[in-house]
Amino acid sequence: MAGKLLRSLRRCGRLMALYAKMDLAWLCRDTKFALTCIFTELVSYLAGLSGIFLLAARFDGVGELSAGEVLFMLAYAAMVAGVFQLFFSANNVGHISRRIGRGQLDHMLIQPLPLHTQLMTEGFLPFTGSSALLTGTVLLCVAASRLGLPVSLGWLTRLLGSLAVTTGMCLGYSYLASSLAFWFPVQAEEIATDALELLDGFATYPLTGMPLALQTLMLTAVPAGLMAWFPAMNLLGRAPLGWPQTYPVLFTIFLGLLAGFCFRKGMMYYVRKGIHRYIRGGFRM
Repeated sequence: MAGKLLRSLRRCGRLMALYAKMDLAWLCRDTKFALTCIFTELVSYLAGLSGIFLLAARFDGVGELSAGEVLFMLAYAAMVAGVFQLFFSANNVGHISRRIGRGQLDHMLIQPLPLHTQLMTEGFLPFTGSSALLTGTVLLCVAASRLGLPVSLGWLTRLLGSLAVTTGMCLGYSYLASSLAFWFPVQAEEIATDALELLDGFATYPLTGMPLALQTLMLTAVPAGLMAWFPAMNLLGRAPLGWPQTYPVLFTIFLGLLAGFCFRKGMMYYVRKGIHRYIRGGFRM
């Protein structure tokens, strides 16, 4: 068992190195265009974060959070977006409904690799997909300095674990929504994008002080509060609502199991029925 796991990890490592080489080749082939894309994406993301922070700076906080705590939460949100972009943004791995709805899952099923291995490695973009993560890391350092956080090895371990859990939650939410594309390929082709934009659109809003019903909604059915607010408060030692600090972990496990169940059901339907979106000439309907 251990030997099989080690071989799988080595294979994933070799594949990720290959995708990193391909990403670097794209960067070197047209460096000016690639850097322009990275810079514009960075400016766009910073512009999205600046609105909340400027309000916090103007009024010395938002939703019972100080300006420094708001900056910390925004930095965490940027890091989550960066980790997701780094590992799952290429080849629509994080937006799997596109590949399902377009009938491109067939391309993966004929490859001499397990489907999960392809999904774990194809989205890796270490050179052109790291701008959001680097931005979030810089902002987090600034926020931690302003708040005087006692940063230690244990705290950094908690941060990395929290980022992994939050990224897993985003991926599970995307795959749960994407399962609809097996049954409704045309209507649900972009549902993963819509689902992630729904989370991202509310992720940077501090929920502290808001009505309990709204906070509960944002931590359950639409878990945007688990994107940044709840984990950031955990890392600051202020677990909100009196809920246990392990709630994000438990929710991510539940969401992952639910997404896995629905995705497997969809795959069984896909294998039997297929997705007929191509006419004889090869054009997608």
